[in-house]
Amino acid sequence: MAMELRALFLLLLCFPGLQGQTPEVQRRREGGTLYIQCPYAPWSIDQHTKYWCLPRGIGGCQELLHIHYEGTRHSSDERIEIKDNRTSKTVSVTMTDLKAEDSGTYFCAIYRSYHDYPRLKTISLIVFRELLRWELDTLTVQCPVGNGMAWCRGQTECTAPARGRTSSKQSEMKSLQDRVTTQYNGQGGLDVTMKNLKSQDSGVYWCALGSERTPRMEIVLSVFKRTQKLTAKESGNVTVQCHYKISDYKDVSKAWCKIKEGKMCNVLVTTRSESPAGNSTARGGVSIQDDTQQGMVTITMEQLQVQDSGVYWCALQDGSALLRMEEVTLSVSKALPPGGFPDSEGQSQETLLGNSCSGNTFLILSVVLLILLLLALLTSVVLAVRYSRLLLRTGIREAEDTSDRAEGTAQPGSTGRRESSQDNSKGPAYINLDVQSHPNPEDPLYCNVELSQAPRNPQHVEYAVIAFSQSPRTGRE
Repeated sequence: MAMELRALFLLLLCFPGLQGQTPEVQRRREGGTLYIQCPYAPWSIDQHTKYWCLPRGIGGCQELLHIHYEGTRHSSDERIEIKDNRTSKTVSVTMTDLKAEDSGTYFCAIYRSYHDYPRLKTISLIVFRELLRWELDTLTVQCPVGNGMAWCRGQTECTAPARGRTSSKQSEMKSLQDRVTTQYNGQGGLDVTMKNLKSQDSGVYWCALGSERTPRMEIVLSVFKRTQKLTAKESGNVTVQCHYKISDYKDVSKAWCKIKEGKMCNVLVTTRSESPAGNSTARGGVSIQDDTQQGMVTITMEQLQVQDSGVYWCALQDGSALLRMEEVTLSVSKALPPGGFPDSEGQSQETLLGNSCSGNTFLILSVVLLILLLLALLTSVVLAVRYSRLLLRTGIREAEDTSDRAEGTAQPGSTGRRESSQDNSKGPAYINLDVQSHPNPEDPLYCNVELSQAPRNPQHVEYAVIAFSQSPRTGRE
């Protein structure tokens, strides 16, 4: 393997032109920039002039720009720059503001003698032009000058007119048959016109040269359809307006159709000449009117039903063919019944009413519970205040009762009343004891007289004897 690589290296040294024979594909958008570097290898001589060329004949160079000394040079339109760096032994080329017509094969070369331009690098440059169009628009393209130039979709479906003639129905592009024309202009280029564009016309097209259909200019075409979305209520009306180019479609019949299964459009109403006014007709609640002065078609649908929902076309009518101007998506919703409760989703009025009442009930219950909570809180506060007052009063009464009991006898089971004379010095003091219960005869009974109650100088002393009648003892002898 190492021997093979060494042999290949020696072959390149001996035949330097082989290094630039295989083209390198470079793809750029129109308006972009191309930058490439072409090393001139060890065998080159610094004094050789470097060229940027288009191929011409066999081994020839159609010069675009050259440089002899180290430095930088520009083309007259400043779009091409060539720079020689002899330190790195590299020549670089920059092409700016690229155009679709710049597509082609280019190469860097060194001039050694007449028709001797050893190639350093070869590139195949593809500059594509991106075009955006609406349906029914017209596309016009001018292909570069070249013998046998053709207009192709991809590299298979092509059409080319004979010299001095215009090709249309002879086109091999069946998808565009009768809508594309090609014609050579006075400069030798090819003029292409595509009318009544459809969304399916989107794709890649080429201006191709010769019988080999070598691409010279690439067109990326995107065709968009105009759309509308409308909503309406059942039993209501809807009005649709579609615009068109007066110069192209003023005298063409217009139609309003609905897409059915299989993508066929069923015509509901048309402006064909058999209508009395020539540009206004009505059928089954659907009417169409064509204002050729404003370039506008107006369609009105009355007394709509839910089944009227679907996809419609404002279309040009050419024989049995329909060309879409605009696509309209219509949605018809069920109207509210007199009670005001929709049942379009299978819900009964009772269910909706129940849901409404449930919501109101929840709100009312929330308010009632909040009020009850506040009342309960208020009641608790009042009860607490009253209870505290009651405790205060009870404490005062207990204190008074305790004071009263301190003045009488304190023997359990009896109550005492003390009587004293007005004048302690005149008579003795008496204490009456009323026994309410019968104590145990065996227990002693005491009567205490405070020292302050006895007279200071008693003249008479009286004694009191208390006796209890003993009850018969049961079971005792």
